[in-house]
Amino acid sequence: MAIVLLVAVAAFFAAMGVYALAAPAALARPFGIVIASPEARSEIRAVYGGFGLAVAAMLVVAVADDGLRPGIAVTVAAALAGMAVGRVISRLADKPTAFHPIWFYFAVELFGAALLVTAVSV
Repeated sequence: MAIVLLVAVAAFFAAMGVYALAAPAALARPFGIVIASPEARSEIRAVYGGFGLAVAAMLVVAVADDGLRPGIAVTVAAALAGMAVGRVISRLADKPTAFHPIWFYFAVELFGAALLVTAVSV
């Protein structure tokens, strides 16, 4: 069961990473961010692409190594929960927004964190 949960979250990060590397402007568009310069594309590729693939790779390491599994899973869960908290703080500081994309990704982040915590609890 733990392996399935880790692989599911790894697949999400891998897909996000590949998408960000291939189409950075498309990835940012739902958030109202216009990616018009090479520097902006580089930032999206680095933060969403490179980071996403690195997290996916670490989750694959967690699948393969029982000893590293808890540390990796909890670290990635904490990162996802931190992203969700950042969205809540942003919503308190800014005007309310529609469900998509902000609250949709808030739910995805919390769900991914819960899957990872469950993976080390079973």
